Formats: sequence, C-alpha cells, structure tokens
Amino acid sequence: MDFVVTTLLNALTLISILMLVGLGLAISFGLMNVTNLAHGEFVTVGAFAVYFVQNTGGSFWLGLAAAPIAGAVVGCILEFAIIRHLYSRPVSTVLATWGVSLILQQGLELTFGLGAKPVTPPIEGTLDLFFTVYPAYRLILITIAALTLLGVVLLISRTSFGLDIRTVIQNREMAEGVGINTRRTYAIAFTFGAAIAGLAGGLVAAGAGARC
Repeated sequence: MDFVVTTLLNALTLISILMLVGLGLAISFGLMNVTNLAHGEFVTVGAFAVYFVQNTGGSFWLGLAAAPIAGAVVGCILEFAIIRHLYSRPVSTVLATWGVSLILQQGLELTFGLGAKPVTPPIEGTLDLFFTVYPAYRLILITIAALTLLGVVLLISRTSFGLDIRTVIQNREMAEGVGINTRRTYAIAFTFGAAIAGLAGGLVAAGAGARC
C-alpha cells in the first residue's frame, strides 16, 4: 500500500506540473492558434526567477510570486514585438518563436551559467499520510496547481474577460463586430498563458529538491 500511494502521489505531482505547462500553452494556442515553440522557455524563466530571488536573499514565496510576473513580462514583450504581427502567418510564427527560444536559452545561460541551480523548498521534510510519508512541499505543489486550475476555469466561465475569450475563439470577426478588442484580448491571453508557465517553472524549481 505504501508503494502504491507513493507512486500515485508522484504521478499526481508530475501531472500537476504538466497540467500548468499545458494550460498556459492551451490558452495561447486555443485562442490564437499560435504554435509557440518558446513556451518552454517561459517555464525556465519562472524557475530562474525563484532561484534569483532566493540567491539574493529573498524567500521562496517571494520568488514564487515573481515567477509568473517574469513569465508574463517575457510573454508580453514577445507578443507585442513579434507574435501580433504574425497572426495570419502560422509558419512564420513557428520559426520566429523557435528563434526566440534559442535566444532565451542562450541569454539565461550567459546570465546564470551552466548547470543546475539550487532552490530550497519553503518546507522540508515529510508528512505522515497514514498509508505513507510524502514530501510536504510536493503536497503544496499539488494544492497550488489544483487551485490555479480552478481559478482559470472560473476566470474563463464566470467573468466578462472569459466571455470575451470564448467569443473570440468561436468567431473572431463576429467578436470584433460586437465591439470586442480582439488584439487586446489576444495580448492579455498570451501574457496570461506565459504567466501560468512561469508559475509552473517556479513550482518545479524547488520540487526537484523534495525527494521521497
């Protein structure tokens, strides 16, 4: 039973991270039909944001708050400088975002150097779950991922911005006809997707240190 529960929790931890990464990508691809090959770099930016904050004396939680902000900033710049000019040219978008991913990879390498960077989880040790003991931080990670998913679902289904997003997905021309600023909706959605990817990177940065 101990092995089964631990395996299930390990799977749930991995699913939580992949869910956040996929959720951010689904927002940009589902709304704008943009194949963003730099999306993985948003995750990396979030992870390095946590490392940078901790390395300069800040707490993990401050770094985790900075992670989605860092991802959003990079995403906003990318959308404003490149993506918005290529919405009607999907092949060009693929090539452009691939180039951006290489630039970001090299930029992070030049800034932080090669090799893994240590990030200390906010809570170390394990919790007794009756059937097994499990790293406390991974349970926090699963909880944050679940709350983030719930928040995104509520945002899309219960807010006016979510209604705008769903309208643009269904019919962009009709959305523009009823007064929705589709360009602004695209920019916010892309930035939001990048922020979620940054959050995923921030969570996984310390997750590697919380081993069974």
